[in-house]
Order: sequence, then C-alpha cells, then structure tokens
Amino acid sequence: MAEFEEADNAEAIITRIEHKSRKIESLLKQYKPVEALKTALEGSPPNTKDERCKSANWIVVHRAIMAIKDVDSLFSSLDPEYYDVLMKYLYRGLSTGDRPTCDQCLRIHEKLTERAGLGCILRSLADKVNTV
Repeated sequence: MAEFEEADNAEAIITRIEHKSRKIESLLKQYKPVEALKTALEGSPPNTKDERCKSANWIVVHRAIMAIKDVDSLFSSLDPEYYDVLMKYLYRGLSTGDRPTCDQCLRIHEKLTERAGLGCILRSLADKVNTV
C-alpha cells in the first residue's frame, strides 16, 4: 500500500514539476533568468525518494542554471533562502561531468561561496534528508 501511495504522490509531484517547467520557459522567453531560477528552486528538492521526480526537477533547475549569463547580478537579486538548495544543485550539476554544465556550475559556485560562505557548502553536503 505504501508503494502505491508513493507512486500517486510521485505522479502529483511530476505534474507540479511540469507546470513549473512551463512557467520557467515563459520567464526565459521574457529574458528573466533570475526569476526562472527562483521559480525552479521553489519547492525544491521535491519531498520524495522517487528518482523520477528528482531527475525531472533537476532538468528544470538545470535549464534555469544554464540560462544565467550574468552571475554577479544573480546574487543581487537572489534571496539568501535559496543559497543552500542552489548549492546542492550545483554539486549535482558538477557530478554530471558535462563540460558546459560543470563550467557554469563552477562559475556560480565561486560567487555563491563568496556570498554565502563555507557554511553553505557544509550544509548542502551534510544534509542527507533533502537530496536532489
């Protein structure tokens, strides 16, 4: 029974992620990459162990991360409440081994570490409950 409930929950989460993805695409078409990133990070990571949900959400966050052109202005607009979850997604991006993704994640990681400090890195690595 619990597996069935998790599957129903996963479908609901996937539906929310699809809606979020459409909103992000709209923001990117309006040249609002920071707003797109905020939208991508809201409600992240999904509260599930289902890897389909985590992967679907990563795709959405990745799209927003890759659209950021001006990393310096990103942090003048991004609220500190997003720093820890963004750091988690940066590490997920680095784990892909994809060169453009890694380059972008490293650029953002450098500025995020300057802004949020080493505690942000430690919190993102130590949190084993809210995995991305």
